[in-house]
Amino acid sequence: MIPSRRSLLLAAAAALAAPAPLAAQGAWPSRPVRLVVPYAASGGTDILARAMAEALRPSLPQPIVVENRAGAAGVIGSETVARAEPDGHTLLMVVSTHVMNRYHLPSMPFDPIRDFTPIAMLTRNTMVLVAGSAQPFDSLRGMIDYAKRNPGRVGTGSTEALSSFIGQELARRAGIETPDIAYRSGGLLMNDIVAGHLPVGWTSTVSATPHMQTGRVRILAVSTGTRTPFFPDVPTAAEQGVSDFDLSGWVALLGPPRMAPALVEQIGGAVRRVFDDATFQQRLVTLGVERDFRPAPALLEAMQRDDRIWAAAAQAGHIRPQQ
Repeated sequence: MIPSRRSLLLAAAAALAAPAPLAAQGAWPSRPVRLVVPYAASGGTDILARAMAEALRPSLPQPIVVENRAGAAGVIGSETVARAEPDGHTLLMVVSTHVMNRYHLPSMPFDPIRDFTPIAMLTRNTMVLVAGSAQPFDSLRGMIDYAKRNPGRVGTGSTEALSSFIGQELARRAGIETPDIAYRSGGLLMNDIVAGHLPVGWTSTVSATPHMQTGRVRILAVSTGTRTPFFPDVPTAAEQGVSDFDLSGWVALLGPPRMAPALVEQIGGAVRRVFDDATFQQRLVTLGVERDFRPAPALLEAMQRDDRIWAAAAQAGHIRPQQ
């Protein structure tokens, strides 16, 4: 049966009125995706970003290009994404300090929660206390005793607000003075640990792992309440006399504000498929990364929970804005 002119017009009108599928609205990605890492190259977040971008490449029609925009504890690169178009072609990979910064920095040009779109939490960020093998202590207890005998001489490296807070919170609880020494990335911090220029430093398992076969680095403690599977022989701070010490962070993928829910789901789904892949999971283990994938709603909940924790710490005077 040949359709009438009237039925063809009605069908065309119905097609125009129906919502267009996502692909018809503009497939993602239609051009290379810019993944901003607001920290220096060679750190743990940068390593993870490049591994994820490489793993996503076979499943996407366009590459993901990692761009390091370090400075101001991650604020410079993050602001770039906060002002970007919400089309999924500019994304941000940050650590949990992204939320903590509002209590650590004197001012910020954006709200770390409201001015970004949560896409997915990726990993748990267990911090480890590292020291060069030439240092005159081989345990956290030994480091504390040495610091008590030598006030102010055990500088503690950090790379952002969380590792800085962990170092100073440990010093506060142990009754020692360990000046905070800021680094732009875990890679730079580890270089000075290996060279013997820095006594100790708090950094991620990702930054520490490549140096563990050299024999020039020791891990004195982990920041969490349980031991990390990557260094199961390393005791926690609590096991070494610093009671109830349990601090860790996360790495997450964010986008600009006002991203469409369907686009968030599409990007999050692509990333989840990579993180569910057995080969990629083994890559994470090799890198020293602890997988902790959570979709957008769970990431938002974690960010809001962290915000309450850091607000309480700031109110108690345990976090003070930089001058």
